Amino acid sequence: MSKETFSFQTEVSRLLDIVAGSLYSNREIFLRELISNASDACDKLRHQALTAPSLIEGDHDFKIELSIDEKAKTITISDNGVGMNHDDLLATLGTIASSGTGAFIEQLGKDEKKNLGLIGQFGVGFYSAFMVSDKVEVTTQKAGEKESWLWVSDGKGQFTIEEVNGDAARSERGTTVVLHLKKDAKEFLETSRVTHIVKTYSDHIGFPVVLGEETLNAVSAIWTRAAKDVTAEQYKEFYHHSAHAFDEPWLTIHNRIEGVVSYTNLLFIPSMRPFDLFDPERKGHVKLYVNRVFITEQAAGLLPPYLRFLRGVVDSEDLSLNISREMLQTDPKLAKIRTGLTKKVLSELKKKADKSPDDYAQFWDNFGVVLKEGLVDDFAMRDSLLELARFKSTAEDMTSLTGYVERMKDGQDAIYYIAGEDAAQVATSPHLEGFKAKGVEVLLLTDPVDEFWMQHITQFSDKSFKSITRGAADLDAIKSDASEAKAEDDKAEDAPDLDTLIAAIKLELGESVKDVRASKRLTESPVCLVADEGDMDVNMERLLRRHGQMKSGLPRVLEINPTHAIVKKLAERAGGNADDGLLKDAAHLLLDQARIADGEAPADPAAFAKRLASVMVHAL
Repeated sequence: MSKETFSFQTEVSRLLDIVAGSLYSNREIFLRELISNASDACDKLRHQALTAPSLIEGDHDFKIELSIDEKAKTITISDNGVGMNHDDLLATLGTIASSGTGAFIEQLGKDEKKNLGLIGQFGVGFYSAFMVSDKVEVTTQKAGEKESWLWVSDGKGQFTIEEVNGDAARSERGTTVVLHLKKDAKEFLETSRVTHIVKTYSDHIGFPVVLGEETLNAVSAIWTRAAKDVTAEQYKEFYHHSAHAFDEPWLTIHNRIEGVVSYTNLLFIPSMRPFDLFDPERKGHVKLYVNRVFITEQAAGLLPPYLRFLRGVVDSEDLSLNISREMLQTDPKLAKIRTGLTKKVLSELKKKADKSPDDYAQFWDNFGVVLKEGLVDDFAMRDSLLELARFKSTAEDMTSLTGYVERMKDGQDAIYYIAGEDAAQVATSPHLEGFKAKGVEVLLLTDPVDEFWMQHITQFSDKSFKSITRGAADLDAIKSDASEAKAEDDKAEDAPDLDTLIAAIKLELGESVKDVRASKRLTESPVCLVADEGDMDVNMERLLRRHGQMKSGLPRVLEINPTHAIVKKLAERAGGNADDGLLKDAAHLLLDQARIADGEAPADPAAFAKRLASVMVHAL
C-alpha cells in the first residue's frame, strides 16, 4: 500500500496548536502520557490473551523500553502491547471520537492561564508528544497480524500512514514511538532527567519501564499496597496516570474489603469536571482488574451511572478472568462489589459534607447535577443521596434539606420549591412574592433532572415537597410577626371585590385559561400563571414540550393580585360597561404578562403588540 496523507480532525488540530504553545512550563508530562499509553496497550493485550493465548506466544513478558539517541536527537518509547493496524492508527491518532469535544475545544485558548486545567479535563494523551517534538514517528504491528505500519506527522495539520517492511518494520507486535526533539527540548536527551521523570510520574506502572539495562519503576500496582505506605504525591501521580488528567484529586478513597466477595478499590474524585461528564451514554471510567489483570474500563455494572465522575481502579480476585463483558453485567459478585463501592463513596462524601462544607460545595458545583440522577435511578440509595443533596434557596446560597427543615416557619408543613431553567429568572419569579413576604424559604431548582426526581420522591423528614407554581398557595397557617400581620390586614381591607372582574376576564379569555382567581401568593406583581392542583407542574410541561413529548400545553390558572393598582382600576371598570374594549384588551395583556414573567412568549405576538399600543394610546 502506498503512502496516504490525511488531515487531522478539526478538534485535534486546535488541540495541537494549544498543546504546542501553552504547556511549556510542564511539558515533561509528555513522557508520563506516552508511558501510560504503552501501559494501557500491554494491559489490553494481556486481557485479550486470556481467551486467545496465541497472541502472546513466545513473548509473555510485557515491558516498556526507553532509548535515547543524542546524535539523532530522539527519544523512543517502545512497548510489546496490543499494537495497531491501519484502521486503528486512523481512528486513534487523527481523530477524537468522544462526543462533546467540539464545544470543549472551543473553550481552549480563550484564557491561556486556564488552558492547562482545561486540557487536564480532556487528557492530552498521545498529542502531548508535540510539546517537545517537531516530528513524531509511530511504527506499530497489531497482535495477531503480520503487517507493520508507519504513522508520521509534524503536528501541523496532516499525517501520513504507510505499510513498511524490512528494517523499517517491527519484527513483533507492539508500538514504537520516536520523538524528534525540538532544539529547546535537549534536556530530555539526558539520562538523569528521563530517569527522574519516570520515577516521579510513572513509578506505579505495573510493567517494567526500562532504560538501557536499568528498570526505572517499582513495577508494583499501587492499589495493592497498604494505604499508610502510599504518599499523597504517589496517589496524585497515579490519578494523573489512570485518569489521564492534570488536576488534583479532590478526594482519594483507598481500601481493601474482605468477605464473601473480596476486592480492593483506589478511587478518585476529580477537582474539575471531566469533559465527557454529560456524554449521553453515561459511561464509567473506573478500570476493573482481576488479580491485577486488566479486564475493562467500561464495566457497565461496576458503578451506577450517577458516579461516572469517579476515576481509578477496582481489583478483585473473586471474579473470573475469562468472563465476558456482557456476562459481567449480570454477575452477582459484581453486583455485590457495586453495592459496596456505592455505599463507601456516598459515606465518604457524607463525611466530607459534614466536616468540610466549603470543600463539599466545590464538589457539588462540579458533580451535584450528576449525583442527583441517582434520586431517579437508585431507590436503595435514595435516602443517602437526599442527605448529600444541596440546593440554592431564597435564604441560602447552598442548603441541605436537613438545614431547610430546621429553618421552617411555625405552621409550615411543606418544603416549598420552584423549578425552572434560568437561575436568575427563577430567583425573581412573581410566584415567590408571598413566600418572601412571610419569610418562608423556597428551594430554587434549575437542573433539568430536578423535575424528574421530584416525580419519584414526595417527602423528606415527613415533610411533603410542594411546588409553588402548582395549586393554591395557602399561606394563612404560617405565622407572621406582628408588623407583617398588620401589613397583611391593611392590604386585605383595601382589596376590592373582584367577582365582577374575574367573571369578565374568564369570559374574554375563554379556554385560554383553566380558571381565574384572586391570588394569595402575589404581593407586587399583578398576575401569575399556575398549574391547577393535580395538573402537571409548569416547568415539567415546558421540558416535555421542548423534547416533543407534548404538542401543546395545558390551560393554566390565572391568578390576579387584589391589592395591585392595575387590578383595582380594572375592578372599577368592570362594574361599568360590560362591552368595555379596553377591559378586554387588558385581560389578554395580563395573560401575556404572566407568560412573559414565566420566560415564555405571548401566544400571539402581533396581537400583543397591537393591544399594548391601544392601551398606551388611552393612557397618554
